[in-house]
Amino acid sequence: MIAAARLGMIAWIGGGASDLSPSQHFWRSPPANVPYVRPGGWGRVIGVEFADVVRRRRMVRDYDPDRPVPPSVRERVLEHAIRAPSAGFSQGWAFLVLESQEERDRFWAATTDGGAPDRWLTGMRRAPLLIVPLSHKAAYLDRYAEPDKGWTDRDERRWPVPYWDIDTGMAALLMLLTAVDEGLGACFFGIPPGRVAGFRTSFGVPDAYAPIGCVAVGYAGDADRRSPSLRRGRRGVDEVVHRGRW
Repeated sequence: MIAAARLGMIAWIGGGASDLSPSQHFWRSPPANVPYVRPGGWGRVIGVEFADVVRRRRMVRDYDPDRPVPPSVRERVLEHAIRAPSAGFSQGWAFLVLESQEERDRFWAATTDGGAPDRWLTGMRRAPLLIVPLSHKAAYLDRYAEPDKGWTDRDERRWPVPYWDIDTGMAALLMLLTAVDEGLGACFFGIPPGRVAGFRTSFGVPDAYAPIGCVAVGYAGDADRRSPSLRRGRRGVDEVVHRGRW
């Protein structure tokens, strides 16, 4: 029997777990006498509580180069990314996955100046998986020109903010959270504007797709340290929330 918590839900799998197919697993509350199981207990944990995932999420900047991301985890990261919301269900995004050493070396060669790597770059280059989320503005303009939306002029001034970038950013956040849920680390970072053209050329990225950054994923390395910026402290709810009016 396995008691498991994922995204705030409790999965109770009765009987021998090895004898059940994924379609036979079901979600319901476990019996009252079943405790929440943590690593090292009588069962195993599949994921953690969603609130814990949110609290534990941080940018990891050094990775264990000898521990690749399991293919099943990589696919869950991508599957969760496409669950992000998108205006008009436009889904104007794409994801470039770079896993081989050659692919990753080519990414870093295209997006950095090629000089001696500093501490940040040294740690980041160890990440075994890079995923570049790309936004596709035309998908939104096309979607909102359809009859149920009616913006046939495709005028970008109708959009108060670039939803194609925002929605792709939300997909990136889901990737970060999934990495934490899977026991891995991740970091979202930008591609310098002056390096975007070289990145496009290196990977054949169409002009219609814009990289909003890159997500590095992997198991945290021994040299990973919390960012000194965190010493500034997190602003509290009372500092940033305005209720009823500003």
